[in-house]
Amino acid sequence: MGKRDNRVAYMNPIAMARSRGSVQSSGPTIHDYLNRPRPTWEEVKEQLEKKKKGSKALAEFEEKMNENWKKELEKHREKLLSGSESSSKKRQRKKKEKKKSGIFKFRDISLIDYFFFIM
Repeated sequence: MGKRDNRVAYMNPIAMARSRGSVQSSGPTIHDYLNRPRPTWEEVKEQLEKKKKGSKALAEFEEKMNENWKKELEKHREKLLSGSESSSKKRQRKKKEKKKSGIFKFRDISLIDYFFFIM
């Protein structure tokens, strides 16, 4: 059996666009964009000063928050350091209790069970 002819004519997209004609743009043109009103130099300076003032307030707020956070961290560290001494004492007590109790208690195990455990 012969193969089908599946060739398709090439369509040049640029030529197709030219044949359709120019497209009407819905937005402003480049000319409108370039002729838009711009702020004067004094207005630009005022805007920059406003931004600096706003950033100063933000910087002060961040510094205050950082100081508060450092104070909280110091309190937490002191609490942990004071608690670590007592926790080390607790660990020592637990170790002593384990040594006293041993692996198992003899009074709970009968002699027969003890001999089977050894063997």
